[in-house]
Amino acid sequence: MTRALTWGVGPRVLRRVPDDWVERPYTRIKLEPCTEVIGAEVRGIDLAAPLDDELGAEVRRALLEWKVLFFRDQRLSSEQQLAFASHFGALEQHPFLEQGDTPEVVRFEKGDDRTNPYGVGNENGWHSDVSWRVEPAMGAVLRAVEVPEHGGDTLWADMACAYDNLPHEIKGQIADLRAVHSFVQVFGYGMSAKQRAEALERYPRVEHPVVRTHPETGRKTLYVNAFFCERIVGLDDDESEWLLDRLCLQAMHPEWQVRLHWEPGTVAFWDNRSTQHYASSDYFPQRRVMDRVSIMGDRPF
Repeated sequence: MTRALTWGVGPRVLRRVPDDWVERPYTRIKLEPCTEVIGAEVRGIDLAAPLDDELGAEVRRALLEWKVLFFRDQRLSSEQQLAFASHFGALEQHPFLEQGDTPEVVRFEKGDDRTNPYGVGNENGWHSDVSWRVEPAMGAVLRAVEVPEHGGDTLWADMACAYDNLPHEIKGQIADLRAVHSFVQVFGYGMSAKQRAEALERYPRVEHPVVRTHPETGRKTLYVNAFFCERIVGLDDDESEWLLDRLCLQAMHPEWQVRLHWEPGTVAFWDNRSTQHYASSDYFPQRRVMDRVSIMGDRPF
């Protein structure tokens, strides 16, 4: 079945925070919004220095408000990146991706030595990280180690806005639906049948709500993605595929996206519960090296 167009809706509903959010001034950091709803550059902070509780609380509040934060001109080691991320929760290890300096660091390294002759990466699709886990990551901190002169941007989509702009009848239809998530479509692609079966024993398929509630803001968020969602529970194959395709395409509206051009020393920190992201694979044969540290989350509800 081919992918259909997204639903046409009226004037976009663009909200940054829940209606009952009480905005307070930031006293330890300065924010420069990138759009009206998602993404802000954070000034006045050195990520290489330890966070005190007050400063950490402001960064967390900014993350909840803007969903992805950008820090320019940072000079971090892997140890300092780990220390910053660990302020916000326990760190996870990824079982399928290449490690960096420690097991908690994932390294994305692409250059002209890639075996794919077209230089296509494997992050260039809209997705939420590790949604195939029982408790998917709360967030991630991505550090630019080496960036290409041109290209290699990363985009994020606000999936709360994506939900807000669904037609009312679709919101009613999906309110209580659940979707099956699995690593198989992505990380199982190059495995043998035996390897895939063994990995599924360790990381079996899980069900998550199609619409999750953010545990800190209470905002409803569309929680399906094209990488890891296999089907919607309770629907026949054709209906599941049609609905899942349409829901996944909600991430593609520019009105609720932000795009980051990486520079040396750039760090991004995003809320994995309320966003999807896409790494543009448009820099081959230039070299791009990124280190990611992910923070453990809780089970979606």
